[in-house]
Amino acid sequence: MRITINNRQIETLEGETLLEAARREGISIPSICYAKGAKHISSCMVCAVKNCQNGQIIPSCTTLPTEGMCIDTESEEVQRVRTLSLELLLSDHRADCEAPCVLVCPKGLDIERMLGYYDEGDLGRAYSVLSEAFDLPTLGCDGCKAPCEKVCRRGTVDKGVEIRAIIRSIVEKAPKEMAGTDSDVRPDKQGFISKLGRFSAEEKAYLKENVKGASRCLHCACGGRSKCLLRACATGAGIKRSRYDATSNMPAGHKIHVVGNLWFEPAKCVRCGLCVYNTENGFTFRNRGFGMEVLIPEENKNNVDEQIARLCPTGALYVKAHERKED
Repeated sequence: MRITINNRQIETLEGETLLEAARREGISIPSICYAKGAKHISSCMVCAVKNCQNGQIIPSCTTLPTEGMCIDTESEEVQRVRTLSLELLLSDHRADCEAPCVLVCPKGLDIERMLGYYDEGDLGRAYSVLSEAFDLPTLGCDGCKAPCEKVCRRGTVDKGVEIRAIIRSIVEKAPKEMAGTDSDVRPDKQGFISKLGRFSAEEKAYLKENVKGASRCLHCACGGRSKCLLRACATGAGIKRSRYDATSNMPAGHKIHVVGNLWFEPAKCVRCGLCVYNTENGFTFRNRGFGMEVLIPEENKNNVDEQIARLCPTGALYVKAHERKED
């Protein structure tokens, strides 16, 4: 079957969608709710294209081509629809892509990762993270006004993390040989950065009661940020800040242990449905419309495999080896 995309004629294969045909021909179309080989429905409209024959904006991830179809993927109209769709998704996504303390550190120290090792009692790896930013044993915090402590989200719950004191403790007590770290995820200050917003009174009470690690750090940075399609698409669209405030009513910071090393953060979920449609007696929807949410019933958890995290486009589902159980 022959169709035209951006004034270029291509032959489509039987059963493939417009999105699949375009990508096979090297034509880039972003998407959130689509994953190759996975069951899905069109729910995000980030993959929107225009049917030039009737002027309709259609989702390319579920639309099958017809003979002679003429498609536009590049016009300003199409880009506006995609940007609007992304901003609406972002309004349903309450998360910090990067920890605020990391973003403001003048030395570029990955504070959140360092505190993660500190909370696990692994001072060797915490020391190794410090060595990435400082010429140890000399500390780069001397004379610093500690913007990291001023923006610490824990400070909005009760009292901020005493980051400088913890750094001094690590330098004094840690073995001085480099232990190496087991993460290749590093802060990205150049791309789109989602921001959580304010905690509600209920969220503050929950976090105060449930987050009690050695450092008391909330570990704000998203565990799935390195593979987050929502962030990648927002960056590609040039979105710096969504026009819409986050409206999700899911509790921020609430982490649900699913099975093994698989974790679920409902506040980051944009309800694309990939985890629902690709697990049997696993994740499910509750309610409809704006009140719809994704949940994992306790009795269904053992039916879920960690590999489902690969389908999640927002980091709401992620695999992390050393997450502390809270639910």
